[in-house]
Amino acid sequence: MDTTQAIEEQKENKSLIERMFKAGAHFGYTRSRRHPSFKSSVFGSKDGSDIVNLEKTGSFLMRALDFVKNASSENKTIIFVGTKPEARKIVEGCAISLGLPYVSYRWIGGTFTNFPEIKKRLAVLGALQKKKEDGEFDVYTKKERLNIDREIQKLIRNFGGIATLDKVPGALFVIDPRHERTVVVEAKTKHIPIVALAGSDCNLEEIDYPIPANDSSIASITFFVGEIARAYKEGLSNRKPTSTDNDVGQNKD
Repeated sequence: MDTTQAIEEQKENKSLIERMFKAGAHFGYTRSRRHPSFKSSVFGSKDGSDIVNLEKTGSFLMRALDFVKNASSENKTIIFVGTKPEARKIVEGCAISLGLPYVSYRWIGGTFTNFPEIKKRLAVLGALQKKKEDGEFDVYTKKERLNIDREIQKLIRNFGGIATLDKVPGALFVIDPRHERTVVVEAKTKHIPIVALAGSDCNLEEIDYPIPANDSSIASITFFVGEIARAYKEGLSNRKPTSTDNDVGQNKD
């Protein structure tokens, strides 16, 4: 590496740390809540709370972004998961803009481990929506139509974000793996690579591509979701046309 390249990288790293700091990414939870695996990512403490080492976070982030770029360029589907109130709208908006599946309300157990059953529920949702559009429910009573509408809304709330998912995805991006424990367990069972924005109370060792940082503030979540989205878009520019398979080969229904 020549001197000019080294200087440019230093500038980029400094800029990244400044942007993460501005987003409040350095704020951790109290020391009593810290998971042992997070210790090496702690810079220090202030008023009893951990301060995240943003230099370490930057290194972890670069590794995660490289994975996302490669996954995107290889035409793999990445599902976004963030059901905690601070993350819902951010995750939903970003996933929709990228045309990717998401879960922002509640993770339905078995979404990965019992996907054939989930596909049945998605089929029910699709059938009900089509019948409503075709006016097939017009002959029903007002009360019956109201009950059907409630069922459709319930299905949309639970499955609307993954309505286009036709197989187990190639990767998972999750906000707060401790909060989304069920998701992480299912992903590991199906050997789905996990990228996660993980606070100081999370177990980094069970995440393939952890990003140790503040996972509870809107500003921090917005920043990291935006970085993941940018990496995914970069990967799209390098995407090669494929015939059928767009996910991890070993992931089968």
